[in-house]
Amino acid sequence: MSPVRDRVPGDVLVARDLTKRYGGVVAISSAGITLRSGQIHALVGENGAGKSTLVKILCGVTDADSGTITLDDAPVSFANSREAGAAGVALVAQELSLFPDLSVRENLFPLDPARRFGLISHATLDRRAAPVLERLGLDVDTGARLGDLTIADQQLVEIAKAMLRSPRVLILDEPTSALPQAAVARLDSVLHSLADDGLAVLYISHFLEEVMRVADRITVMRDSRTVLADAPVGEIDLDRLVSVMIGEDKQRVSSDVRRATHAARDVADLRLVGASLAGALHEVDLNARRGEIVGVAGLQGSGHTVILDAVCGRVRLDAGEVLLPGGVRPKSMRHAYANGVAFVPSDRKGLGLMLDRTVAENISSVAWLGLGRGGLWQRSRQQRRVADQMIDRLRIRGVADTRVGDLSGGNQQKVVFAKWMATDPKVLVLDDPTRGVDIGARAEMHDVIKSLAGQGRIVLVASTDLAELCEVCDRVAVFQRGRLVRTLVGEELDEATLSTAMNAGFAVAEVG
Repeated sequence: MSPVRDRVPGDVLVARDLTKRYGGVVAISSAGITLRSGQIHALVGENGAGKSTLVKILCGVTDADSGTITLDDAPVSFANSREAGAAGVALVAQELSLFPDLSVRENLFPLDPARRFGLISHATLDRRAAPVLERLGLDVDTGARLGDLTIADQQLVEIAKAMLRSPRVLILDEPTSALPQAAVARLDSVLHSLADDGLAVLYISHFLEEVMRVADRITVMRDSRTVLADAPVGEIDLDRLVSVMIGEDKQRVSSDVRRATHAARDVADLRLVGASLAGALHEVDLNARRGEIVGVAGLQGSGHTVILDAVCGRVRLDAGEVLLPGGVRPKSMRHAYANGVAFVPSDRKGLGLMLDRTVAENISSVAWLGLGRGGLWQRSRQQRRVADQMIDRLRIRGVADTRVGDLSGGNQQKVVFAKWMATDPKVLVLDDPTRGVDIGARAEMHDVIKSLAGQGRIVLVASTDLAELCEVCDRVAVFQRGRLVRTLVGEELDEATLSTAMNAGFAVAEVG
């Protein structure tokens, strides 16, 4: 929980009774929030609850159909994000709006570089940036290429860019989704310091324990509405918060959905034999059977994610082999996909979706465009029929004609699942399948994963969330420096043991 602050906060930004519709879909209805100086206010809710739409309205990205917003007691209506920024409302989005090939300095001042004799004055820019960088504890060379910084430092550069505009309100959307634990603690400290200086901070996150630790107050959205407004953190516990988010009576698919037979599990349909790749893998033997969920885990650079790439034909081994069901050796990504492999990436926006296309077009994209199923031409009626089936099966909040870019993060991830399920895969390869997804959508996707295994499919999964691996996997293969060092199964598969196995030294173990 955040420390008690001495200053008496005052209302800075107040939104009331906001409503927004996209065609027949109600994005938010009678939603609102109150942000105060010197406080960190958390906004939580399941994906699709309306959080993103509310934030877009506050930042001028879109306008409300009805409702009011006041800033320092004066009514405001922002035409765009630049107007909002000029008025003192700054957004740090989940997907960083930075340019990795430009310098830190160029990223900090993208629109108004100081010039001297017609040239950009680096010294002037550095003098302007120095107090903010020091305030954030960011000790970097401003002339360095931004892409060479750690993700944590890039996140702070994004915050610094916002702070250079002297905002009254700082909105952070899932700021820790890609950060290691040490960087999360560092960001916590920065945010508390900014709030102590009087900034109003709106903090959106699906990590509820993190929210309870960082925030002063919490607002919860569910089904497009504000269902808990402005609650002090000290007056709500984690169990009640989850209950408010998902609803007391909301029914979930039973997690006991797997029905794989013992006979099916005795067949090793996916095998890596002596898999080696210079600097990445060393003589790895790994088997996965039909109906089985096998996790791969390790610290960054340990080689576990290279296993996923090898199965998907994304990398070619130096030695050893990958054998898909039926003994097929994947020669390329397309060859692997044509032989029953499906790949759900962690970067759903960059690799998994066409954001400007409809749900139906995305769901049909691999089976039709990628694998050529359904003939040269695919009728829109056929696309829609498949899409409607997947929307119902995965509980996607939207319709077949909805633009995917207008969906919440959790629903976008479900669309990625749907487009691969439409190919009827034999092997499902998942890389951080619930990254950036709230607790409700996460549980639903876990049920989907278990259901797919229960149908006799092989599931291979990597995740930065150790609890997720322990929850969904039958066993987890742990990697260090390119070697498979231990396999956890049964009662020993828990977070503490898994974390220790990833960080401590073990003799190389066989898996099979």
